[in-house]
Amino acid sequence: MLGIMTDYVCPRCRTQAPDTTLTWCCPRCHGPWDLAYAAAPVSLRSLTSLPPRVNSLWRYAEALPLATGATEAAGTAGAAGAPPVTLGEGRTPLVPLTDTVSAKLDFLMPTLSFKDRGAVMLAELARRLGPRTVIADSSGNAGTAVAAYCARAGLDCSVYVPEGTSPKKLEQIRAHGARTVLVPGDREATARAARAAAGEPGVFYASHVYNPHFLHGTKTYAYELWEELGGRLPDTLVLPVGNGTLLLGVALAVEELYGHGLVHRRPVLVAVQAEAVSPLAAAFHAGAEKLPGPAEVRPTLAEGIAIPAPPRAAQILRAVRDSGGTFRTVTEEQLRAAQLDLARRGLYVEPTGVACWAAVRAAPERPGTTVVPLCGAGAKTGLAAAAGGQSVQ
Repeated sequence: MLGIMTDYVCPRCRTQAPDTTLTWCCPRCHGPWDLAYAAAPVSLRSLTSLPPRVNSLWRYAEALPLATGATEAAGTAGAAGAPPVTLGEGRTPLVPLTDTVSAKLDFLMPTLSFKDRGAVMLAELARRLGPRTVIADSSGNAGTAVAAYCARAGLDCSVYVPEGTSPKKLEQIRAHGARTVLVPGDREATARAARAAAGEPGVFYASHVYNPHFLHGTKTYAYELWEELGGRLPDTLVLPVGNGTLLLGVALAVEELYGHGLVHRRPVLVAVQAEAVSPLAAAFHAGAEKLPGPAEVRPTLAEGIAIPAPPRAAQILRAVRDSGGTFRTVTEEQLRAAQLDLARRGLYVEPTGVACWAAVRAAPERPGTTVVPLCGAGAKTGLAAAAGGQSVQ
């Protein structure tokens, strides 16, 4: 049993279910779940209480739905006295790129991507539920993170990946002991195959899209910024958007921090997509509240955000609009240039992970302070080839 009883709730039709269930989506409309959970981070008001705490995202346990009390707030125990699953994730450095723009180095997570923030929550939930097996689907980074945290938790795991996934990412998933299921076709075909398997008895679907516990993990990105900046947030947060898990987690955190009086203004959210696959950007600039249908899938270096029909599209569009923000798109050449620029600053980041820096470089400077995430390590993919297939020297 979970330490704190929370409910899944469907944001579309308001159907509810306990989060002790293995039902991975709304049984009525098949949409993704939200979590009926009210964080209570007011005890974080004193920043001086934070330094002695554990150096993982569990240091913000008051804001996390899987914490069960004061011991968890110190990061020392999980449900029924067992330590929570952790690999020491979080607390990534914040380094300046310009006088007003800083980068948060989330590629320095244990599995080399920001997906660790959500995967640790899914693994902890699965550990408490005790399924026969865990499955995930991914273009690489989320699957790697789920595989690693399942290994840490002692859980059986299979990861569904597109057949064109980077060999380095496949190697990492397999090294953690997970089985890989190669699916012909694109990212959407992979998701469909995983969802078909997710309905089998005893299966926990560790979906970074459908399970809201993942979003409550990614929101620690903003909690860390709040702590690192002395109890405030930047004026602008630029965030990559495919399925929108980082942006939606950040939006959750902003509302929690603002609602409890821990910040006095909300930052602007600027969402970034690859120009090649940018359904949300198109819908936003057309004034739409949801997607008219799946976008055309064209090749892009930013494979991690090349999502033609994100299930949480309406939530993403609303979060950006409510913040007073906007969407930007970046070209393949801008991605190449941004990756090389960061590498020559000492930061080796995969092409998807440089999208936000590419967008900032291409647009007029915004007033105030800006933070971009560098979400995945370049060691996972290598340096993108120049146009025409030539190696970059």
